[in-house]
Amino acid sequence: MLYIYHFSIAFAFVYILRFFQQRFSSLFALRHVPGPKSSSWVWGEEKVLYYNTPGALYLDWHRTYGNVVKFTGAFGHQLLSVTDPHAISFILGEGAYQFPKPKGVRAWFRMLLGEGILWVEGKEAHEKQRRSVGPALSVQSARNLTPVFYENATKMVSQWHKLLDAQHSDEIVIEMTNWAGRFALDTVGRATLSYDFDCLRGQPHALAETLDGLTNHEKSLTSFYMKALFWLLPSILHLGKKGQMIRKTRKELGDLATDILKDAEAVSDPNSKTLMSLMRMILNYSRIITSLTIIYTVRADKATAAVRMDEEQVAAQMRTIISAGYEPVSATIAWLFFELSMSPEWQQAIREEVSTAGDPTFDELNNAYPLLDAFFLETLRLHPPVLENHHEAAETISIPLSEPVAGSGDLHLVIPKGTIISLPVNVIQKDKSTWGFDADDFRPERWLHRGTRTSRELLAFSVGPRGCLGRNFAAAEIKALTVTLLRHFAFSCPHEIEAFQSFVIRPRVKGEGSSSLPLTVRRTL
Repeated sequence: MLYIYHFSIAFAFVYILRFFQQRFSSLFALRHVPGPKSSSWVWGEEKVLYYNTPGALYLDWHRTYGNVVKFTGAFGHQLLSVTDPHAISFILGEGAYQFPKPKGVRAWFRMLLGEGILWVEGKEAHEKQRRSVGPALSVQSARNLTPVFYENATKMVSQWHKLLDAQHSDEIVIEMTNWAGRFALDTVGRATLSYDFDCLRGQPHALAETLDGLTNHEKSLTSFYMKALFWLLPSILHLGKKGQMIRKTRKELGDLATDILKDAEAVSDPNSKTLMSLMRMILNYSRIITSLTIIYTVRADKATAAVRMDEEQVAAQMRTIISAGYEPVSATIAWLFFELSMSPEWQQAIREEVSTAGDPTFDELNNAYPLLDAFFLETLRLHPPVLENHHEAAETISIPLSEPVAGSGDLHLVIPKGTIISLPVNVIQKDKSTWGFDADDFRPERWLHRGTRTSRELLAFSVGPRGCLGRNFAAAEIKALTVTLLRHFAFSCPHEIEAFQSFVIRPRVKGEGSSSLPLTVRRTL
């Protein structure tokens, strides 16, 4: 026992020594990087970031200190916020696998979703999972499934007409965040998993309520402690009511994934390219290979290993797709219709643009409606669903800069191992040197100017090898819904709306607790 006691003391001493060694090493290496003075010795800037308007401090910092800003997290650990275009290009492109997600972020994804594509790191492991999921989320797959997007949009229209008829009125207040969530969950279920959550005909699915219960709420002290400390102590995610909610959500997602998988095994469609059919095919292939391995005691070759997945890995991918298809998509839909409600001229112009007979195809949604496309892109620019893109330097590494950090004269910055880097998407997409003096304003017409698409890249879906695989799905389903609703209804919003941070950036009536967007909806047909 005495040996164990001494060993524990020695281990704790070494851990603390390494912590402070890394901290002082980071302080020295980044001493010339400008940034705000720490507002709290214990919490650094975590508390002011948490309780402030989402993204507001990052905007102030970068407009004060430049493209690279140093700030302090809990217990003095150093973080960098980077908006330099050359640095971003390197971190998300050539150096993508040298800047994995921070340990705390990976712990969140692992605990909630499992070891799926959002959790996995390393070039070989990530590319393996990307090959498994990619075909179901390809451009061709989105093209084939566009009719599903219209079917769900039409269901929403039908339900809204019933609500209007029940009140014997041509005008009604609709809670848009609720319906955006229903549409997003039904669509990701049908299009990728061949499963109907049936939210648009009935009540919201229990899974949506669970997901919202985990992330969509007023800021609390407990949530702040978890957010501030999980960078340093990922295990904190397991503690308290928040940990219980994470485990509950994972279980519900896992049980649902298992049920969907079992139901799908009874149906075989060799021509289907949905995620569900691909996962079933890979799982069955893995079972065959595993059986042969047991029988012949031979090891699977690299080609086999590249696609083998067990049931938990399949469930992890399914949890990931459901979550990714629900949270960001529903938030973007809500913000788009808020902006439409505030822009009656644009609303009418897009309605006239899409008033042709028939539903536009996937390719037409992308190429034939410039006003619709411009409005969608401007919504993503000013309202990116994910506010920050976080990375951690796996090793001490030098990154390129487009301009020197203040006073250094060096076009490279050495980042110590373990440094957490934030890429604040809202700041990057409001950079006045890129977007002009009116970068803070919602102006869809900026996307109608020649050259905008090639010279101004959005990071709302990220870019590079870790970019979002579902961007084509998301864009097509949101545009299909917009086309369908604008043909039937006009929108206005009499409330003051503010942004608040849950898992994604959601709208809410100013001062309320959770997401809320009551829109006045009027029939036009």
